[in-house]
Amino acid sequence: MGARTPLTFSTDDPAGAEVEALVIGAVKRDGALVLLDGHGLPDDTASALAGSLATLGAEGGADELTRMTGVDGVAAPLVLVVGVSGSGPAPRTEQLRRAAGVAARALAGRGSAVFALGQQGREQAMAVAEGAVLGAYSYVDQHGIGKADSAKAPLGSVTVAGLSGEEGTAAVAEVSALVSGVAYARDLVNTPPNLLYPESFADDVVARAQEAGVEVEVWEPERLVEEGCGGIIGVGQGSARGPRLVMLRYAPAGASRHLALVGKGITFDSGGLCLKPGASMVTMKMDMGGAAACAAATLAVAELGLPVQVTAYLCLAENMTGDLAQRPGDVVTMRGGRTVEIINTDAEGRLVMADGLALASEQQPDAIVDVATLTGACIIALGERTIGVMGNDDALRDSLVDLGTQAGDTAWALPLPEEIRPTLDSPVADLKHTGERSAGAMVAATFLKEFVGHQDGEETQIPWAHLDIAGPAFNEKAAWGYYPKGGTGAGVRSLVALARSYAD
Repeated sequence: MGARTPLTFSTDDPAGAEVEALVIGAVKRDGALVLLDGHGLPDDTASALAGSLATLGAEGGADELTRMTGVDGVAAPLVLVVGVSGSGPAPRTEQLRRAAGVAARALAGRGSAVFALGQQGREQAMAVAEGAVLGAYSYVDQHGIGKADSAKAPLGSVTVAGLSGEEGTAAVAEVSALVSGVAYARDLVNTPPNLLYPESFADDVVARAQEAGVEVEVWEPERLVEEGCGGIIGVGQGSARGPRLVMLRYAPAGASRHLALVGKGITFDSGGLCLKPGASMVTMKMDMGGAAACAAATLAVAELGLPVQVTAYLCLAENMTGDLAQRPGDVVTMRGGRTVEIINTDAEGRLVMADGLALASEQQPDAIVDVATLTGACIIALGERTIGVMGNDDALRDSLVDLGTQAGDTAWALPLPEEIRPTLDSPVADLKHTGERSAGAMVAATFLKEFVGHQDGEETQIPWAHLDIAGPAFNEKAAWGYYPKGGTGAGVRSLVALARSYAD
């Protein structure tokens, strides 16, 4: 499990705080480097520090750090100046999150720090807190003897300037629930696949759900067969470790709206008989990032006590090449009775998700959102940091783009052109699960759309949106902002933000 850094808020003078480091922000305005307000430094100290930064060539850009020691008028032995990209008197909350994360990572091994990045209200203070705690995240569970001892511990504690009293206490609870959810999703994604497989994933979620007071139910392979979940069974039958379906139900009294979440949980993806190249398998422990996000978001919503019902369906399987592995040309019967011709066993995620979407539809929720590391095509289209959002309801899709981006999950809407559906026609089944090679992300989403049910007594489908997190779910490159190398927890904050909007 990744380490969790304790958080507090304070309105005490940041410059006088007895901590190991004071973190302040800087930006470049009109060609000059300017310290952001709220740092608590005496005027002469601030002026001298700004001059020293300019001499050192600091520009206040994103991810820029300058360390200053022995600064007059500051109790902390270290002053860490972090660039906050952008301009204007109040940087966007995401810029503050990223700057705080950069600083927190740089302070690994230190016991305490105060963050005073010019936050000018509750929303900005909470953004700094969120970025700092997420930036301090570290996953070290599987380091061997010696490596774990030599690794720097994450920053010991974070104090954020700007809030106090009941407002500060409430802000700590809110930020802690959110970052704990993101960290849990990161933990799951980072866990090696020999330790995290459908059964162990399910067991871990059961334990977490029971602690959180969330109802949980697990369907094992026999039950999946009885319930007609041919997609999950088909993908999982090539592994010695059988598939699972985990259902989480959070139903607080007074909830008037119901949100269903469906998560792709392929704990390892070999590609099945259509085997992936070896290099492409190295990161395939992350192919359960969608299920991790849905589980973590549901638990976070419960911890926040939001008055909205949330039901999550975690579709868990390991895509392997065992004796019973499904073949191209097989036809499987999905939940609800539709048949699907298998074309490429490496397009397995949409099969498990189809069963989950059909199950979710049976409950007639107000909306369904699925989250999946679904297509490499989405990475080609949008890069490694942006979530692709598609759906059958423009309002829901656009809301998720806006809410997710504001929350830190950068997102972009993609269409579902009508000409894609005919490419899924099959001569031997109701449909095949792949279509033309081009527009792969939209082809996959079009397949998923086929399994979204209709509103009772109406021809209209239940509002549904699909989040393709194939790019941002796992960071193979260097850490940046508050994102570590490895699992990122992509999608968690988008789902919590959507649930909050329903509660409001």
